[in-house]
Amino acid sequence: MAIRQIIILGEYNPKDADDASVLDTQIEKVSALEKKGLLWAGISMLIFCLLLAWTIIPADGILRNPETGLVSGSPFLKGIVVFIFVFFAIPGYIYGKITGSIKNNQDVVDAMSNSMSSLSIYIVLVFFAAQFTAFFKWSNLGSVMAVSGATFLSDVGLTGPLLLVGFILICGLVNLMLGSASAQWAVTAPIFVPMLMLTGYAPEMIQAAYRIGDSTTNIITPMMSYFGLILAVAIRYKKDTGVGTLMAMMLPYSMAFLIGWTILFSIWVFVLGLPVGPGAETFYPAR
Repeated sequence: MAIRQIIILGEYNPKDADDASVLDTQIEKVSALEKKGLLWAGISMLIFCLLLAWTIIPADGILRNPETGLVSGSPFLKGIVVFIFVFFAIPGYIYGKITGSIKNNQDVVDAMSNSMSSLSIYIVLVFFAAQFTAFFKWSNLGSVMAVSGATFLSDVGLTGPLLLVGFILICGLVNLMLGSASAQWAVTAPIFVPMLMLTGYAPEMIQAAYRIGDSTTNIITPMMSYFGLILAVAIRYKKDTGVGTLMAMMLPYSMAFLIGWTILFSIWVFVLGLPVGPGAETFYPAR
């Protein structure tokens, strides 16, 4: 019983829910009317995809770039948000009309309002997170710490598994401060890839180690783009959940994954001598 409570984070009290409706959700059997709605919604989605493909795939498609004839820089990519909206709006409207959940235009507005209300917490959190991210980028603290970490590893003369473990830990630390995956790689790659290549490791293995540090600490950093969304969902079930609560709750899982993946990586590469991918080299230059 004690083990079970640890796994499920303790016994849940329904009174802690911020939205009581989430507790009443039940999976019911799909009715014949709902099946009909799903069928016609799927057909409408297929027709829309075919029409969209007709305007993009042919070399003279009207949604291609009129100057180059390519998809890159085309009206399709520039208006991708609109196309995604239409892609979901049309089948959703058809399903609602068939099942009777949408009777008039006001029902459409109400449905959209309800959806946005559940995202209000996320929007507010993202607003302040964006301000923090902008100031953090402006201060260049992430770059300074990455350079300092690389210098430290070079000075202490770490080699073998210890060097890669240190690199994984630094990637995890950088991930706590830089939410964008592309920004993290832009900061770490120019510094660590050449340094580790000079010590004899191939870029493929370096990136595999980077992915371990990057992925395992995502759930404990507010800088992750989806952290606010996860928090918004958690608040529905436990209204006093905060940023610190979510981070503390996920910390044991993050550390378990970090230690487990690091051990697996070390055994895979340094004990078994296996490549990290098809055709990938472990050492540079290759043995």
